Amino acid sequence: MTQSQPEITQEQLEAIAFVGNTLGPLFYHDPASGTTDALFEALGGINVTETAAAWPFAKEAESAEALEQIVAALREVKDDKTALAEEFRRLFVGPARKAAAPWGSVYTDRESVIFGKTCLDLRDWMGEHGIEAVVKEKHEPEDHIGLMLMLAAWIATNRPELTREYLELHLLTWAPHFLELMQQEAKHPFYQGLAQLTHATLVGAQEELALDVTVPRFFR
Repeated sequence: MTQSQPEITQEQLEAIAFVGNTLGPLFYHDPASGTTDALFEALGGINVTETAAAWPFAKEAESAEALEQIVAALREVKDDKTALAEEFRRLFVGPARKAAAPWGSVYTDRESVIFGKTCLDLRDWMGEHGIEAVVKEKHEPEDHIGLMLMLAAWIATNRPELTREYLELHLLTWAPHFLELMQQEAKHPFYQGLAQLTHATLVGAQEELALDVTVPRFFR
């Protein structure tokens, strides 16, 4: 390990786990499913100023702006998640063209296909290290942004020695690009704030952890 790549501390590993477990499900689970209801309730009740000051990796001003959007949107929708679910499906699911397709291969493959090289490289890497999918109830490409954030949390907790490699080679190669596009495409303030907060967090983590990320060519 070079001097430019210091060891990731336990506190930083815990921060990665917190971020992945908090943000990942919001990209992965349809709000109408009820799976994220407790998370929505918790986020809707936070003190934005205190939470932004404590939020890991991101600059405080950026996290505060994003959290303000998220909290205001959740307090607006209250118990009716219809608008959130509709926007979730428009962005990530379809059936129309997905405004922000959540899979890395869509951006890094010339043909913009799912189960492309980004997905297969990640699948091979997980197999090499004996890592199973964090969510097993349906067959989803491994390079789904929600799954990858939750996988970052799992790795930081259970295989911390692989955290740097995973972030450098797999998550951070494409996620910031996707999140910039998502922020442009999102029409609901919750998802605008979610994209902004996640982007600020990942970019901040790359800087704080001195991660060496090679950005591929993007085709979308």
